[in-house]
Amino acid sequence: MSSNRWLATGNYFTSYKEEQRIFFTSLDRAAMSLLLLCLFIWPFFIVVDNKYMLVIDNILVAVIAVMGLNLVTGFAGLISIGHAAFVGIGAYTIASFARVLGDSHALLTHAWPLLILIAGFMGAVFGAIVGLPALRLKHLYLAIATLSFQMIFQWTINFMNFFNQGQTISVGRVVWLTGQVSRSQHYIFWYYAILVVIVFCGFAVRNLLRTRYGRCLVAVRDNDRAADAMGMHPGFTKVYAFALAGFLAGVAGALHAYLYRGVGIESFTLHHSISFLAMAIVGGLGTLPGSFLGPLAIKVLDLQVERLSEWAGAHLTFATNLATALRPLSFGLVIVLFLMFEPRGIANWWRIARSYVKLWPFRY
Repeated sequence: MSSNRWLATGNYFTSYKEEQRIFFTSLDRAAMSLLLLCLFIWPFFIVVDNKYMLVIDNILVAVIAVMGLNLVTGFAGLISIGHAAFVGIGAYTIASFARVLGDSHALLTHAWPLLILIAGFMGAVFGAIVGLPALRLKHLYLAIATLSFQMIFQWTINFMNFFNQGQTISVGRVVWLTGQVSRSQHYIFWYYAILVVIVFCGFAVRNLLRTRYGRCLVAVRDNDRAADAMGMHPGFTKVYAFALAGFLAGVAGALHAYLYRGVGIESFTLHHSISFLAMAIVGGLGTLPGSFLGPLAIKVLDLQVERLSEWAGAHLTFATNLATALRPLSFGLVIVLFLMFEPRGIANWWRIARSYVKLWPFRY
């Protein structure tokens, strides 16, 4: 490693241990510490109303879900079009406890961290089951298999009385050290709770990618036959990729249920699965920063297009159809443009910026 860990113009590793560092330079570590500090303290200085706090919380929940999708699609190369169903598994795990015990039972309100973990494990179980077809299927055929799971999930929720036939199932307010979380503090409380979960999940995924199991995901994505010849087990790798993705999706679904204090099927449809896939593509498939940048970009774009649609509907009364079509039009256009001109996603812009800073003032 370079003797100057703050302004190193290149990486000079002398051992595999150095190459597997979480932070290559002290500057990276300091920048991450500063970013986390800003994320935790800004609510003390900036007042945000509940509407925009809910948008921020939704972005954070989407980050966890896309992090799981990136593991299975970005790193393992397995196409999944039913990711919203895994998120729904986690949410309806919480809803099931609410239906059986009551929405204000102490287990739901006091032991909510435990229930979030249980929801994650339920998502992992269903993820492993859905991953079994990956032992024999690839590419478009695997995509159709995951799409079938999405359809089966929606049909099951819509036609089972236990799940209130897809209608909203209420979830009570949680209790923290200071007592029950009040209505005014609800969104800010879950901002911090979700942010802590993101920090743990982010470092867990980063450490996973440093291990042989993480390298197996990339090897199977590049060439599963070559990975098999090198002693890896492609089938097991594909199944646990789906299981890990299901776990993170289940955690995201449980957080969604507590955030909205209710669960309904309209939040876990095929449209949301496509949205998660779009976030992963725009952010950058196969990159950890892409799991953060993609949801942020898509959610902010959706919010701005919604404002534009409202303005167009109010001022351009002759173009009401145009105002209605703005959101799906912009959504599809962004995906096509990124696939055409920047297939590596926004994370590639971040990589270029970091490379420029690292190599400055040299051009190459």
